[in-house]
Amino acid sequence: MKNGSSLRKILISILLIGVTVFLPIQATPSSPNEYQVKAAFLYNFAKFVEWPQEAIAGGQPFVIGILGQDPFGNELDEAVAGKTVREKKITVKRFSKIEEAIHCHLLFISNSEDQNLAQILRRLEGAPVLTVSDMGQFAEKGGVIQLVTDQNKIHFAINMAAAERVGLKPSSQLLKLSRIITGTTQNRE
Repeated sequence: MKNGSSLRKILISILLIGVTVFLPIQATPSSPNEYQVKAAFLYNFAKFVEWPQEAIAGGQPFVIGILGQDPFGNELDEAVAGKTVREKKITVKRFSKIEEAIHCHLLFISNSEDQNLAQILRRLEGAPVLTVSDMGQFAEKGGVIQLVTDQNKIHFAINMAAAERVGLKPSSQLLKLSRIITGTTQNRE
């Protein structure tokens, strides 16, 4: 019976991701705003990516971090309030330095960190951190997931090489909904 319940949860989550992908941003005053939608994406990414066992072992919470200027306000905190990932309570933390964020599970890198992106990605090299951003060319530069707004709709791209380098495995359901990036333009000197 547990498998049926798990399957039902997965199907509902997939449906929510699919609906969210095609939601227009602020079409009406009651529609979710851009960062409410992006917060829902972050939560769903956490549910549909597999981390190495040692990265999620123990009794610590699942940490979603924001590096740099926080564009979410309270939207992300509200989106994950009372929710769990792999039976771990979700905690949202804000960071001003990459050194503070290395032990996150999922790290949203703000546009304010654009000039530091190469250094940030080098510092995270090998750490099982799901990097996500909405800055331009993020996935092509070596980030794992890039949120893209096109015609008031949010889509996402996944850099599979970047995910594999840090030991993360996006689910096939997530991959079906994404644009796949196969290489990077980042100079990895």
